[in-house]
Amino acid sequence: MPRVKVARKSTALDMTAMCDVAFLLLTFFILSAKPRVEDPVTVDIPGSVKEVPLPEEGVAVITVGQKKTFFSVEGTEIRKQTLQQMGEKYGIQFTPQEADKFSVLPVFGVPIQSLKQFLALDADQRSKYKQPGIPRDSVSDQLFNWIRESRIAAKALRNLELRVSIKGDAKEEYPTIKEVIAILQRQEVNKFSLITTLRGASK
Repeated sequence: MPRVKVARKSTALDMTAMCDVAFLLLTFFILSAKPRVEDPVTVDIPGSVKEVPLPEEGVAVITVGQKKTFFSVEGTEIRKQTLQQMGEKYGIQFTPQEADKFSVLPVFGVPIQSLKQFLALDADQRSKYKQPGIPRDSVSDQLFNWIRESRIAAKALRNLELRVSIKGDAKEEYPTIKEVIAILQRQEVNKFSLITTLRGASK
């Protein structure tokens, strides 16, 4: 008696649900990811064997490289308030448009007298502009005041004690770092973080 041959059917999988999940995950990661901030100068941060991530808010970062200092603080409202306070201190009035531009600057390093001209540049020109760094001298006390006013703004707006971190080049000369630490100590900020990169534990 001959065998009955069963017709073979190709297996079909409905991938619609899988595609939906994949696109949802992709959208989530794109919206929640923070863009990498390019430093105004090349900074090769020193290595470390321990990883402690920086908090998402309440952080001010002082970047040191090529004997120059740059400043950044998290939070658009804190940046705007800090700019307003600095303008009042140095007798410079910033427009709402300039305040909006400043609030999205991830990091900057120009004297406050040149800040209006720096903000007038478009994004492409600002990225190519060689920033001279924020003055650290005790005459104008600009770096001191940027740190102080941002701490005041963070406390007033969010009741946060601003955490200060130093991001320094591994080859930076010690006197520059010493000046920055001295500025912090003048504000009685004796606790701060040093930003490093994870480069494998030593054996």
